[in-house]
Amino acid sequence: MSAIAGIYHLNDEQINLEHGNRMMKELEKYPADDIQTWHNDKVFLGCHAQWITPESVGEKLPYYDHQRKLAITADAIIDNREELFERLQVKISDRKTMSDSELILLSYYKWGEETPKYLVGDFAFMIWDEKKHEIFGARDYSGNRILYFHQNLQMFIFCTAIRPILALSFVENSLNKQWIAEFLANPGMFDSLDTSSTVYKNIQQIPPSHSIKLVEGKVTLTRYSKLPDGEKLILKSNFEYEEAFKEVFQEAVKARLRTHKNVGAHLSGGLDSGSVASIAATELRKQNKQLNTYSYVPIQGFEDWTPKSRIANERPVIQSTVDYVGNINAEYLDFAGLSSFSVIDDWLNTLESPYKFFENSYWLKGIYERANQDRVGVLLNGQRGNWTISWGPALEYQVMLLKRLHLIRCFREIHLYSKNIGVKKSRVISVVAKKTFPFLHQLITSSANGNNFPMLINPEFANKMNVFEKLLEHEIDIKGNISKNWYEVRAMQFEQLYYWNITGTYGSKFSLSHKIWDRDPTNDLRVAKFCLALPEEQYVQNGLDRALIRRVTKNLLPDNVRLNQRTRGAQGADGIPRMAPHWKSFIESLEQMLNDSVVSEYLNIRVIKNIITKFRDVPSPQYVYDEEFKILMRSLIFYRFIKNFA
Repeated sequence: MSAIAGIYHLNDEQINLEHGNRMMKELEKYPADDIQTWHNDKVFLGCHAQWITPESVGEKLPYYDHQRKLAITADAIIDNREELFERLQVKISDRKTMSDSELILLSYYKWGEETPKYLVGDFAFMIWDEKKHEIFGARDYSGNRILYFHQNLQMFIFCTAIRPILALSFVENSLNKQWIAEFLANPGMFDSLDTSSTVYKNIQQIPPSHSIKLVEGKVTLTRYSKLPDGEKLILKSNFEYEEAFKEVFQEAVKARLRTHKNVGAHLSGGLDSGSVASIAATELRKQNKQLNTYSYVPIQGFEDWTPKSRIANERPVIQSTVDYVGNINAEYLDFAGLSSFSVIDDWLNTLESPYKFFENSYWLKGIYERANQDRVGVLLNGQRGNWTISWGPALEYQVMLLKRLHLIRCFREIHLYSKNIGVKKSRVISVVAKKTFPFLHQLITSSANGNNFPMLINPEFANKMNVFEKLLEHEIDIKGNISKNWYEVRAMQFEQLYYWNITGTYGSKFSLSHKIWDRDPTNDLRVAKFCLALPEEQYVQNGLDRALIRRVTKNLLPDNVRLNQRTRGAQGADGIPRMAPHWKSFIESLEQMLNDSVVSEYLNIRVIKNIITKFRDVPSPQYVYDEEFKILMRSLIFYRFIKNFA
């Protein structure tokens, strides 16, 4: 909803307003409905506001409460407003017009540093407590909004973006080599193990699920939320579980429709985005509004090379959802002319940092731009659904039953699952046996080597930064092997916050660039808590994986989507053909990188050089998912960042 900024002097000097104004000037790269500032002798607060919700239109932000001696600037949409109104005993006559930032301030006045525990939504805020002479702020539990800060002996500075902080002459622009080492050494999608660090040495960020307090020049970061945080939910029947889930999930979707502008949604052929779109379209019909959906499709002439279990062009499946649900204005976008290679500089300029998730970069960027043209204020997605609403790995569940010697249930599930997915029962039994007794399987097959993700980082730099040992401490395999089962992986998704920073970074910054708030009901705190509390048998039943969402979406989604267990979408499968017209330029850029001493300290030049020889000519389309191709793209993205921004 806003880009925010602020300065707090730690000594007796008065605020230099030129510093605050310089930061606000840098924020002008983002569109705004209003720009306001507030200051006293020690504190400067700014807000580059985008009016997304009805209550935000004309809002005074930063806001100073004269009675309570509190000032706030916030980038926030709060979803549990009614609950907070009741807890805070807000007059009914004031509820409709009260802004989310004022609601946060009232919450702070009542609960103080415990405030973030009571908030549901996407937020990053800072409060100046004049009576206590303290700065207090927080970032939402999964880091959907982002907030950076810098501290020196004289002042504390914060901002939604990095460049406004670096624009201040006294903030040194230098790279964080530990962050870079972790970024390059781990083959996964996350950036750094330290969730408070950034690629810049002198700039930190508030981690997800954390509050920040500044007292007498000392910054304290405190984790206020941990999931899972309760006991398993025990109900009497499937029906009761389904009704309870519907209530929580529908409320999460409904809360995220709160905008005076149009509502849009990412829509694929799957369960997560489909269930979100179905509920949203139904609710919007009551408001005489239509849901705009945006779906990526491959470029014209693309020949689907993917196996039968994958679908590169999901348009027919998506259209069946659109027709079944109704009240949807569907757009199918191929973004011809765009590729992961062509948008690198745009993404770096937006993110202010190197990135790894290049495969979908061109169509994510394109959907933001198209939604902006349609005056969309809220853009829904189901990105977190795999770990919440549509959790339910059938094979892992069967393994668990076998290990617990629940043999009758196990073989019944295997029988029904093999029937549902259309494969022989013996094949399923073989996979389950391998997962149940992995060490025995390795001895028999001598296939313990697993994957071998090429090493992107310069080994000398890695040893200097001791990065391999640090990753090993967190059980992260630098070769890309996954030794944990899916239950353990799911637990890590909620326990280890470094998985969460990625979506918050690109979601915040792309939303600000296009005046669109990215919102994910499958990531709602109430939904996450509910889903983590469910017994596992709710997620796998009668040979159905993702069983809960499949049961709940009866009459919400067509059966060819709801009950489909045989195929999945393969987004980005046309990545190589998209790059083919510019392949020569791609290779030339890589060769330029090899000859540039700027990155030789960081990158494994020998490995990259060998890979380039294999990719000198345009490869087959299936190489888009190849690990060596990933190395080339990631190295080029990192190189462009170093050249353009560092």
